[in-house]
Amino acid sequence: MLEQFKVQINDEVRINESKLRDLVSALFMKAGLSKDDADLGADVLVTADIRGVDTHGVSNMLRTYMDYFSKGIINPDPKTVITRETPSTANIDGDRGLGIITTPKAMELAIEKAKNVGMGVVTIHNSRHYGMASYYTLMAVEHNMIGMSMTSCPPQVLPTFRSEPLIGTNPIAVSAPAATEAPFVFDAAMSAVAANKLGLARRNSTKLLGGWVADKDGVPIMNEVDPPVPEYEHYNAQGGDRHVAHDGDWRQCVAVPGCNISFYLAAVVILLRPPIIILLGQCSLFTVQHTDRSRSTICMIKSLINHMQTNPNAEFL
Repeated sequence: MLEQFKVQINDEVRINESKLRDLVSALFMKAGLSKDDADLGADVLVTADIRGVDTHGVSNMLRTYMDYFSKGIINPDPKTVITRETPSTANIDGDRGLGIITTPKAMELAIEKAKNVGMGVVTIHNSRHYGMASYYTLMAVEHNMIGMSMTSCPPQVLPTFRSEPLIGTNPIAVSAPAATEAPFVFDAAMSAVAANKLGLARRNSTKLLGGWVADKDGVPIMNEVDPPVPEYEHYNAQGGDRHVAHDGDWRQCVAVPGCNISFYLAAVVILLRPPIIILLGQCSLFTVQHTDRSRSTICMIKSLINHMQTNPNAEFL
């Protein structure tokens, strides 16, 4: 994690993990959640802190959730309903429930579908804050599956040459097993900087690097600057000036078509059954920042075709 987002030593308060879980669970129950849902929500928040994702952990999100419960924005006792279902897919009405509780349940459903038919896709609509995306994809890894999760967010990001935010930060996560090694995990907002990280920078009184945000006219600020106040947060899509910022616009749009139909794509899991071809190569589109993405995509497709020709018995999902 960059220094701008690390909690300062003088501000650190170290707490026993189990005691923190109990405290968060008790607060959720006070807000009206069942014991099981409260424990699940506490696990998502504490896991985020353990993995170093402070933006979606206890200190940064719990107070927001409690505020939303008190204002009726989040339903503490949602009656989630599967509105449409096939052997490999499902859509869930979240009934305004908290996303960090609804989404793990959706992933469990997707995992069961993947066990039965090889792949599971579950979407959710009418749900609230999504939390740390990789929590859900790592659930798939525990079953030797590849997991993907993404969400669309309210407009906060400036498309290139625009002064009005039109795109969300739209985080995407992908996790995959790696035999004896630690699993592959990608989890990031599709903007130059995640929204909640500006809040961390404000709490830490640290400056933002050039290219992360823009001024009220949409012009990228290329020098170090104090974090803007919430009312004037404008994020760049890729980072840098307008000559390169357009390179990141497409990444926000990846999550929009599917997610805006049903708010967010909660879970995609693919069961590993060798021999098999998985489009895991697409992850290079997310992780390689300074290469010709079109060329890398063509190379990936060629390699898949060659593999299919030399392995005629391979399965392709």
